[in-house]
Amino acid sequence: MGIGHLGNYHLQKYQKLENVRIVGVADVDRSKADKAAAAFGCTVFSDHRELVERVDAVSITVPTRDHHAVAKDFLAAGKDVLLEKPFTATLEEADDLIGLAAAKSLVLQVGFIERFNPAIVALDKVIRKPLFIESHRLHPFVERGTDVDVVLDLMIHDLDLILHYVRSPIRNVEAVGVSVLSEQVDIANVRLTFENGCVANITASRVTLKHMQKLRFFGLEGYHSIDFNKREVVSLARRQKEGGKMEIGLNDVRVSQYDPLEEEIRAFVDCVARRTEPRVSGLEARKSLELALLINEKMKTGKDLRL
Repeated sequence: MGIGHLGNYHLQKYQKLENVRIVGVADVDRSKADKAAAAFGCTVFSDHRELVERVDAVSITVPTRDHHAVAKDFLAAGKDVLLEKPFTATLEEADDLIGLAAAKSLVLQVGFIERFNPAIVALDKVIRKPLFIESHRLHPFVERGTDVDVVLDLMIHDLDLILHYVRSPIRNVEAVGVSVLSEQVDIANVRLTFENGCVANITASRVTLKHMQKLRFFGLEGYHSIDFNKREVVSLARRQKEGGKMEIGLNDVRVSQYDPLEEEIRAFVDCVARRTEPRVSGLEARKSLELALLINEKMKTGKDLRL
Protein backbone atom coordinates (compact mmCIF):
# COMPACT_ATOMS: atom_id res chain seq x y z
CA MET A 1 0.00 0.00 0.00
CA GLY A 2 1.71 3.15 -1.28
CA ILE A 3 3.89 2.64 -4.38
CA GLY A 4 6.56 5.29 -4.06
CA HIS A 5 10.30 4.80 -3.77
CA LEU A 6 10.12 2.59 -0.69
CA GLY A 7 6.94 0.77 -1.68
CA ASN A 8 8.61 -0.65 -4.77
CA TYR A 9 11.51 -1.90 -2.68
CA HIS A 10 9.07 -3.68 -0.36
CA LEU A 11 7.48 -5.40 -3.35
CA GLN A 12 10.88 -6.54 -4.64
CA LYS A 13 11.65 -8.20 -1.32
CA TYR A 14 8.24 -9.87 -0.98
CA GLN A 15 8.63 -11.27 -4.47
CA LYS A 16 11.75 -13.16 -3.34
CA LEU A 17 9.95 -15.05 -0.57
CA GLU A 18 8.55 -18.47 -1.44
CA ASN A 19 5.71 -18.39 1.08
CA VAL A 20 4.35 -15.02 -0.06
CA ARG A 21 1.95 -14.11 -2.85
CA ILE A 22 1.58 -10.45 -3.79
CA VAL A 23 -2.17 -9.94 -4.17
CA GLY A 24 -2.41 -6.29 -5.10
CA VAL A 25 -1.17 -2.73 -4.84
CA ALA A 26 -2.89 0.57 -4.17
CA ASP A 27 -1.77 4.16 -4.60
CA VAL A 28 -3.47 7.49 -5.14
CA ASP A 29 -1.25 7.85 -8.22
CA ARG A 30 -2.82 5.30 -10.58
CA SER A 31 0.12 5.39 -13.00
CA LYS A 32 2.51 4.26 -10.25
CA ALA A 33 0.12 1.52 -9.19
CA ASP A 34 -0.33 0.30 -12.77
CA LYS A 35 3.42 0.15 -13.32
CA ALA A 36 3.98 -1.79 -10.10
CA ALA A 37 1.13 -4.20 -10.83
CA ALA A 38 2.60 -4.98 -14.24
CA ALA A 39 6.07 -5.52 -12.77
CA PHE A 40 4.93 -7.78 -9.93
CA GLY A 41 2.01 -9.57 -11.56
CA CYS A 42 -0.76 -8.41 -9.27
CA THR A 43 -4.00 -6.44 -9.28
CA VAL A 44 -4.36 -2.67 -9.03
CA PHE A 45 -6.80 -1.16 -6.54
CA SER A 46 -7.74 2.50 -6.58
CA ASP A 47 -8.56 2.54 -2.86
CA HIS A 48 -6.62 0.71 -0.14
CA ARG A 49 -9.89 -0.36 1.47
CA GLU A 50 -10.55 -2.60 -1.54
CA LEU A 51 -7.46 -4.59 -0.51
CA VAL A 52 -8.61 -5.21 3.05
CA GLU A 53 -10.60 -8.39 2.43
CA ARG A 54 -8.11 -9.79 -0.10
CA VAL A 55 -4.93 -9.92 1.99
CA ASP A 56 -3.63 -11.54 5.18
CA ALA A 57 -0.96 -8.89 5.77
CA VAL A 58 0.10 -5.57 4.30
CA SER A 59 3.06 -3.20 3.98
CA ILE A 60 2.07 0.44 4.36
CA THR A 61 4.47 2.96 2.84
CA VAL A 62 2.25 6.02 2.50
CA PRO A 63 3.19 9.52 3.77
CA THR A 64 3.34 9.80 7.58
CA ARG A 65 0.19 11.92 7.77
CA ASP A 66 -1.79 8.94 6.41
CA HIS A 67 -0.17 6.19 8.52
CA HIS A 68 -2.84 6.12 11.19
CA ALA A 69 -5.89 6.16 8.95
CA VAL A 70 -4.63 3.51 6.54
CA ALA A 71 -3.17 1.19 9.19
CA LYS A 72 -6.34 1.44 11.25
CA ASP A 73 -8.45 0.24 8.34
CA PHE A 74 -6.35 -2.92 8.03
CA LEU A 75 -6.00 -3.59 11.75
CA ALA A 76 -9.73 -3.11 12.30
CA ALA A 77 -10.31 -5.79 9.66
CA GLY A 78 -7.95 -8.19 11.47
CA LYS A 79 -4.95 -7.86 9.14
CA ASP A 80 -1.30 -7.84 10.21
CA VAL A 81 0.58 -4.64 9.38
CA LEU A 82 4.14 -3.58 8.58
CA LEU A 83 4.05 0.20 8.87
CA GLU A 84 7.01 2.29 7.77
CA LYS A 85 8.66 4.73 10.15
CA PRO A 86 8.00 7.19 11.65
CA PHE A 87 5.22 5.25 13.35
CA THR A 88 2.51 7.93 13.28
CA ALA A 89 2.17 11.72 13.35
CA THR A 90 1.06 11.86 17.01
CA LEU A 91 1.27 9.76 20.15
CA GLU A 92 -2.51 9.55 20.27
CA GLU A 93 -2.51 7.92 16.85
CA ALA A 94 0.25 5.55 17.93
CA ASP A 95 -1.67 4.52 21.05
CA ASP A 96 -4.79 3.90 18.99
CA LEU A 97 -2.97 1.51 16.64
CA ILE A 98 -1.14 -0.24 19.49
CA GLY A 99 -4.39 -0.79 21.35
CA LEU A 100 -6.21 -2.05 18.27
CA ALA A 101 -3.44 -4.52 17.38
CA ALA A 102 -3.28 -5.79 20.98
CA ALA A 103 -7.04 -6.24 21.22
CA LYS A 104 -7.06 -8.37 18.08
CA SER A 105 -3.72 -10.16 18.72
CA LEU A 106 -2.29 -8.82 15.47
CA VAL A 107 1.27 -8.27 14.32
CA LEU A 108 2.11 -4.57 14.18
CA GLN A 109 5.70 -4.08 13.06
CA VAL A 110 7.27 -0.67 12.42
CA GLY A 111 9.91 -0.31 9.73
CA PHE A 112 13.11 0.61 11.55
CA ILE A 113 15.41 -0.97 9.01
CA GLU A 114 18.62 -0.27 10.96
CA ARG A 115 17.57 -2.85 13.58
CA PHE A 116 18.14 -5.37 10.78
CA ASN A 117 21.44 -3.91 9.58
CA PRO A 118 24.01 -6.73 9.90
CA ALA A 119 26.40 -4.36 11.68
CA ILE A 120 23.82 -3.70 14.42
CA VAL A 121 23.04 -7.41 14.71
CA ALA A 122 26.78 -8.07 15.19
CA LEU A 123 27.04 -5.23 17.72
CA ASP A 124 24.51 -6.97 19.96
CA LYS A 125 27.12 -9.61 20.76
CA VAL A 126 29.72 -7.21 22.21
CA ILE A 127 28.07 -4.04 23.49
CA ARG A 128 27.45 -3.70 27.22
CA LYS A 129 26.68 -0.39 28.95
CA PRO A 130 27.36 2.73 26.85
CA LEU A 131 28.47 5.87 28.69
CA PHE A 132 28.79 8.21 25.71
CA ILE A 133 27.24 7.93 22.25
CA GLU A 134 27.94 9.97 19.12
CA SER A 135 25.79 9.73 16.02
CA HIS A 136 25.98 11.31 12.55
CA ARG A 137 23.34 10.64 9.90
CA LEU A 138 23.98 12.97 6.97
CA HIS A 139 22.29 12.77 3.55
CA PRO A 140 22.09 14.85 0.37
CA PHE A 141 18.78 16.64 -0.12
CA VAL A 142 15.91 14.89 -1.91
CA GLU A 143 12.27 15.97 -2.03
CA ARG A 144 11.13 12.54 -0.87
CA GLY A 145 10.66 12.49 2.89
CA THR A 146 10.22 16.23 3.35
CA ASP A 147 6.63 15.81 4.51
CA VAL A 148 8.30 15.51 7.93
CA ASP A 149 11.35 17.20 9.47
CA VAL A 150 14.82 15.68 9.62
CA VAL A 151 14.25 14.38 13.16
CA LEU A 152 11.30 12.23 12.09
CA ASP A 153 12.82 11.48 8.69
CA LEU A 154 16.41 10.48 9.58
CA MET A 155 17.36 11.02 13.21
CA ILE A 156 14.58 8.78 14.48
CA HIS A 157 16.59 5.72 13.34
CA ASP A 158 19.36 6.67 15.75
CA LEU A 159 16.93 7.61 18.52
CA ASP A 160 15.44 4.14 18.24
CA LEU A 161 18.84 2.46 18.52
CA ILE A 162 20.07 4.68 21.34
CA LEU A 163 16.95 4.05 23.43
CA HIS A 164 17.27 0.34 22.68
CA TYR A 165 20.85 0.16 23.99
CA VAL A 166 20.79 2.68 26.86
CA ARG A 167 17.51 1.55 28.45
CA SER A 168 17.33 4.40 30.95
CA PRO A 169 14.92 7.32 31.45
CA ILE A 170 15.96 10.63 29.92
CA ARG A 171 16.94 13.41 32.32
CA ASN A 172 17.47 16.27 29.89
CA VAL A 173 17.12 17.18 26.20
CA GLU A 174 19.01 19.97 24.43
CA ALA A 175 18.19 20.55 20.77
CA VAL A 176 18.74 22.99 17.95
CA GLY A 177 17.52 22.78 14.36
CA VAL A 178 17.30 24.94 11.25
CA SER A 179 15.42 24.87 7.96
CA VAL A 180 17.61 25.15 4.86
CA LEU A 181 15.89 23.84 1.72
CA SER A 182 12.43 22.78 2.91
CA GLU A 183 9.76 24.25 5.15
CA GLN A 184 10.77 21.75 7.84
CA VAL A 185 13.92 21.51 9.97
CA ASP A 186 16.65 20.06 7.71
CA ILE A 187 19.62 20.06 10.11
CA ALA A 188 19.38 19.19 13.79
CA ASN A 189 21.71 18.51 16.69
CA VAL A 190 20.51 16.94 19.92
CA ARG A 191 22.18 16.18 23.23
CA LEU A 192 20.47 13.65 25.48
CA THR A 193 21.38 13.04 29.10
CA PHE A 194 20.05 9.84 30.66
CA GLU A 195 19.33 9.08 34.31
CA ASN A 196 22.09 6.44 34.36
CA GLY A 197 24.67 9.06 33.33
CA CYS A 198 24.96 8.19 29.65
CA VAL A 199 25.18 11.14 27.25
CA ALA A 200 24.30 11.00 23.54
CA ASN A 201 25.23 13.63 20.95
CA ILE A 202 23.17 13.19 17.77
CA THR A 203 23.43 15.05 14.47
CA ALA A 204 21.15 14.62 11.47
CA SER A 205 21.19 16.53 8.17
CA ARG A 206 19.55 16.08 4.80
CA VAL A 207 21.40 18.93 3.05
CA THR A 208 24.96 17.58 2.89
CA LEU A 209 26.86 16.61 -0.26
CA LYS A 210 27.72 13.06 0.81
CA HIS A 211 26.20 10.25 2.83
CA MET A 212 27.53 9.59 6.32
CA GLN A 213 25.76 7.20 8.67
CA LYS A 214 27.85 6.36 11.72
CA LEU A 215 27.09 5.55 15.34
CA ARG A 216 29.79 5.30 18.02
CA PHE A 217 29.47 3.86 21.52
CA PHE A 218 31.96 4.45 24.33
CA GLY A 219 31.85 2.43 27.55
CA LEU A 220 33.98 0.88 30.26
CA GLU A 221 34.27 -2.33 28.24
CA GLY A 222 35.51 -0.55 25.13
CA TYR A 223 34.55 1.35 21.99
CA HIS A 224 32.26 0.29 19.15
CA SER A 225 31.87 2.12 15.83
CA ILE A 226 29.09 1.30 13.36
CA ASP A 227 29.17 2.31 9.70
CA PHE A 228 25.64 1.70 8.43
CA ASN A 229 26.48 2.27 4.77
CA LYS A 230 29.40 -0.16 4.72
CA ARG A 231 27.69 -2.48 7.26
CA GLU A 232 30.88 -2.62 9.28
CA VAL A 233 31.74 -2.75 12.99
CA VAL A 234 35.01 -1.67 14.58
CA SER A 235 35.07 -2.89 18.17
CA LEU A 236 37.86 -2.29 20.68
CA ALA A 237 38.02 -3.85 24.13
CA ARG A 238 40.11 -3.25 27.25
CA ARG A 239 42.20 -6.30 28.14
CA GLN A 240 44.66 -7.19 30.86
CA LYS A 241 48.15 -8.22 29.77
CA GLU A 242 50.53 -10.44 31.65
CA GLY A 243 51.87 -8.49 34.59
CA GLY A 244 48.56 -6.70 35.17
CA LYS A 245 48.90 -3.89 32.62
CA MET A 246 45.87 -2.93 30.55
CA GLU A 247 45.75 -2.62 26.76
CA ILE A 248 43.21 -1.96 24.04
CA GLY A 249 42.67 -4.76 21.55
CA LEU A 250 40.47 -5.36 18.54
CA ASN A 251 37.42 -7.57 19.11
CA ASP A 252 36.79 -10.28 16.56
CA VAL A 253 33.30 -9.17 15.46
CA ARG A 254 32.11 -10.96 12.37
CA VAL A 255 29.43 -9.25 10.31
CA SER A 256 27.25 -11.34 8.02
CA GLN A 257 26.42 -9.57 4.78
CA TYR A 258 22.78 -9.46 3.73
CA ASP A 259 20.11 -6.97 2.64
CA PRO A 260 18.59 -5.30 5.74
CA LEU A 261 15.27 -4.54 4.04
CA GLU A 262 14.91 -8.10 2.80
CA GLU A 263 15.66 -9.34 6.32
CA GLU A 264 13.09 -6.92 7.76
CA ILE A 265 10.43 -8.12 5.31
CA ARG A 266 11.34 -11.75 5.96
CA ALA A 267 11.09 -11.18 9.73
CA PHE A 268 7.63 -9.63 9.32
CA VAL A 269 6.39 -12.56 7.27
CA ASP A 270 7.82 -14.95 9.85
CA CYS A 271 6.00 -13.11 12.66
CA VAL A 272 2.77 -13.34 10.68
CA ALA A 273 3.22 -17.08 10.11
CA ARG A 274 4.34 -17.91 13.66
CA ARG A 275 2.21 -15.32 15.50
CA THR A 276 5.25 -13.94 17.31
CA GLU A 277 6.20 -10.45 18.51
CA PRO A 278 8.15 -8.38 15.95
CA ARG A 279 11.63 -7.05 16.66
CA VAL A 280 10.27 -3.50 16.46
CA SER A 281 6.74 -3.52 17.83
CA GLY A 282 4.35 -0.61 18.06
CA LEU A 283 5.31 -0.15 21.71
CA GLU A 284 9.01 0.00 20.78
CA ALA A 285 8.33 2.47 17.96
CA ARG A 286 6.25 4.67 20.26
CA LYS A 287 9.30 5.33 22.46
CA SER A 288 11.35 6.85 19.65
CA LEU A 289 8.33 8.76 18.34
CA GLU A 290 7.73 10.27 21.77
CA LEU A 291 11.36 11.37 21.98
CA ALA A 292 11.36 12.76 18.42
CA LEU A 293 8.25 14.84 19.13
CA LEU A 294 9.81 16.07 22.38
CA ILE A 295 12.95 17.12 20.49
CA ASN A 296 10.86 19.02 17.94
CA GLU A 297 8.98 20.81 20.70
CA LYS A 298 12.28 21.66 22.36
CA MET A 299 13.59 23.18 19.12
CA LYS A 300 10.45 25.29 18.78
CA THR A 301 10.20 26.58 22.36
CA GLY A 302 13.71 26.29 23.78
CA LYS A 303 12.15 25.25 27.10
CA ASP A 304 13.42 22.44 29.29
CA LEU A 305 11.28 19.43 28.54
CA ARG A 306 11.23 15.89 29.88
CA LEU A 307 9.62 12.61 28.94
